[in-house]
Amino acid sequence: MCEEHPSGTGHGVGRRAVFLTGAATALTLGSVDFASAADGDRARDGRETRTVRGTLPPGAPDFVHLPVEVPDGVREIKVSYAYDRPAVPAGTAGNALDIGIFDERGTELGGRGFRGWSGGARTEFFLRADDATPGYLPGPVRAGTWHIALGPYTVAPQGLPYEITVTLTYGTPGAAVRPVYPPERAKGRGRAWYRGDCHLHSWHSDGRRTPAEIAALARAAGLDFINSSEHNTHSAHAHWAGTAGDDLLVLLGEEITTRNGHVVAIGTDPGTFVDWRYRARDNRFGRFARQIRRAGGLVVPAHPHATCIGCNWKFGFGEADAVEVWNGPWTPDDEVALADWDGMLVASVREGRDGRDWIPAMGSSDAHRDPDAVGLPQTVVLADDLTREAVLDGIRAGRSYVAESAGVSLAFTASGGRGEHAGIGERLRVDDDTPVTVRLEVEGAPRCTVRFVTDQGVLHTGAPLPVSGSGVLEWRTTPSYAAYVRAELRHETAAGLLPGALAGFTNPIFLGRR
Repeated sequence: MCEEHPSGTGHGVGRRAVFLTGAATALTLGSVDFASAADGDRARDGRETRTVRGTLPPGAPDFVHLPVEVPDGVREIKVSYAYDRPAVPAGTAGNALDIGIFDERGTELGGRGFRGWSGGARTEFFLRADDATPGYLPGPVRAGTWHIALGPYTVAPQGLPYEITVTLTYGTPGAAVRPVYPPERAKGRGRAWYRGDCHLHSWHSDGRRTPAEIAALARAAGLDFINSSEHNTHSAHAHWAGTAGDDLLVLLGEEITTRNGHVVAIGTDPGTFVDWRYRARDNRFGRFARQIRRAGGLVVPAHPHATCIGCNWKFGFGEADAVEVWNGPWTPDDEVALADWDGMLVASVREGRDGRDWIPAMGSSDAHRDPDAVGLPQTVVLADDLTREAVLDGIRAGRSYVAESAGVSLAFTASGGRGEHAGIGERLRVDDDTPVTVRLEVEGAPRCTVRFVTDQGVLHTGAPLPVSGSGVLEWRTTPSYAAYVRAELRHETAAGLLPGALAGFTNPIFLGRR
């Protein structure tokens, strides 16, 4: 659900300046200077090392930049860091310090100089022309002022003492690596329902699985497509080509992990990087949402009611193409997200919209490591084919439902008395007093209960499905009584009137001509 941070503290250098990154404050420390070293001062193995220490106080800026003066002739730059982890009172956040790096092109918002980010998942990394630590981008180590970017995620009352060690290795650079990206289509079945998981983490951020391991788990889960969504880096984009195939479409994206919520970019152009260094109060998110769409992708706020620090979504939904209502195994914050999304559906019909402006719901696993299950849940999309464009069109249009596994299948329709027909994400255009039959066919959900939800709430609940898990439920209404209908599939519960965990749910079918 959220980016991992080891608890701890660290050390720092004398501050040089406080400046603005976009509208968010950042602190620049005194520089680490290698440029003045003479050749004779270098170690016999062609390496030079500098270590700096300091302490960040409580209330430190979101980002702290440590300039590193890199001279000519450097083959590799390596950075390691550590920070203290003092005990803190109950209910008080301890130390957590993220790290990344920008090259000589600078740290300006937008990321032109971005070369990698590992958050709190690693204690060291390296970059050179032909290789880099996962999370980082290979490429030449050019002369100039580089910046190590520190993100004090949380700071203990005692402060955050840290230590950073930078090692430069001199010599002839290796051959540059030309990135190869996965294809934008797989062998589909024409217009059909395709299953996907659009929120996954590999070892390119804070996951523990390789792209190959994730792809194998996706195939085992019956998925047709997945989306690369590492925290604040696109380094994985060039490592998926060997895992894709006729049976698996790999989309490329990023989880933009800000201090005021996370948003998944789905299906962007290869190599697209989206900056994350802003808060809601900075009024910067719209710029980057538009960047995602210009790159062909979708803007999807993730786990909007998650309880981890910085995970709760605070940017509003005006830029959202869809919203991740269900994240991993069903939890109370997913229940809140579902209710909040339903409230947005009510608002869309109350304001007289024609359905084009409503926000579809999605579900994804956010899987990081064992025992996280890839494909729990999964979004099942009606697409014209198994291609990047067709899948994104289906998600954007809301022609989708969410299921806990490939074993659960739903077929949801609404029909009028004269042959009118609509499916998930569509509108049944009939007069307000026209009788409408809503029908849900279910497979793979033993003893689950179906509920039909409208703008008035739950208006019809069926009997539990048999042990076979298959069944059909129909309900009759009119557009004047129900502006939309969506279906929920719930597990049994022992908690009285509280609903059970979801096994699946659909996007709505809108009723009426409006």
